[in-house]
Amino acid sequence: MEKRKELFSKIAYYCFYIAVVIEVLMVLVDKSALVNPIEGKLFQLTFLLFLIKVCLTRYSRKEYLVIAMFLGLGAISYFVTGRNEIVRIVMFIAACKDIDMKKCLKIVFYLTLFGCLLIMLLSVFGIGGDMALTQEYGRGSVETRYVLGMGHPNALQCMVWALTVLSLYLYGEKMKWYGYLAVFGINTFFFLLTDSKTSFLAAVFAIFYEGIYRFVNNKTIKRICNISGILITLGSVAISVFIAGTAYHVYNYDWGIDNSALALFLKKLDIALTGRIRSLTGNTRWEGTIQTWKLFSEPANNYYFDMGWIRLFYWYGVIPACIFIVLLFVLMWYCIRKKDYMAFVMMVSFAVYSIVEAHAVSVYLARNYVLFLFGMYWVNIVNTRDGKGLVSNRADERIQNEII
Repeated sequence: MEKRKELFSKIAYYCFYIAVVIEVLMVLVDKSALVNPIEGKLFQLTFLLFLIKVCLTRYSRKEYLVIAMFLGLGAISYFVTGRNEIVRIVMFIAACKDIDMKKCLKIVFYLTLFGCLLIMLLSVFGIGGDMALTQEYGRGSVETRYVLGMGHPNALQCMVWALTVLSLYLYGEKMKWYGYLAVFGINTFFFLLTDSKTSFLAAVFAIFYEGIYRFVNNKTIKRICNISGILITLGSVAISVFIAGTAYHVYNYDWGIDNSALALFLKKLDIALTGRIRSLTGNTRWEGTIQTWKLFSEPANNYYFDMGWIRLFYWYGVIPACIFIVLLFVLMWYCIRKKDYMAFVMMVSFAVYSIVEAHAVSVYLARNYVLFLFGMYWVNIVNTRDGKGLVSNRADERIQNEII
């Protein structure tokens, strides 16, 4: 019996990590000059591996009920839109039970880091991908900006931001002040190459925000940071909804139909966002604007554009998007109560970044590190009865999360 349990435990463990590694490798291939002809098959494979992990894991009745409810949501989304991302996300998060997620995220971090460095080196030596790209970037002039094999300067700086946020989460609590300064220096170096302001500013925001938690030992300041983070996240969603609902003003302003103060303000905002608002009205259906949002989206809503929060509502529908936002705030509140401020900063940074970029709202699970945080804490949240029963002892977690 013990040997059987040990065998099942090993199978579950390796299935989970093989799936995570495949998901990370797909992100790297997507960022490189390579083309992945079997991407759909790999998505099916990782889903199957996570499913095996779930089948070999023991859950409580409450946990099974939660899994079933969200799989039901994913099934509705799949049959209505043809998108299977919600089902895949639910299976991944469910499979995270009994997994040391800090260890998992370290694997994700180093694999992503070395993969990005490899892509950069191949471009420098002329083996894979362009080193720089000269074109018009929506700023009114032709510019040369470095891409280092990743196709676009924004993509390069985006990965620098993502790795920055993840490194701060994993090592920020132990870093000295000069460690934070070094991380800032790395971001500045790549910014000089890419001139991608959004990712750079999002990284600086995360460094500064986490630095306050790390070095300011004042409860009042931390409470202010907690409240500010929640308000900033809520504001990021509100701003995105506002943009989706008023993008037509920019279109009307460009055609001389609307010269109101609101239209002028939105036009200036569009210029600051390098044409992202105008891009929503640059197609026949005005994809991404509120008029194209549905309760559960529809198969025709498959247009790609930046601005992650808007894409979330547009791709998956108002109901799934609202459910995710509510769950995000639940997780944020849980992290505050648990004093996991590094995780809290990661979520706020992703929220702010998703106003402008859609890196996290993607078919690739390993792009969105917040999903790993959900995987880390969902069992504890589900089993918390009075709001104070925060499970933090690893031995207790192992008792709760027995493998069959």
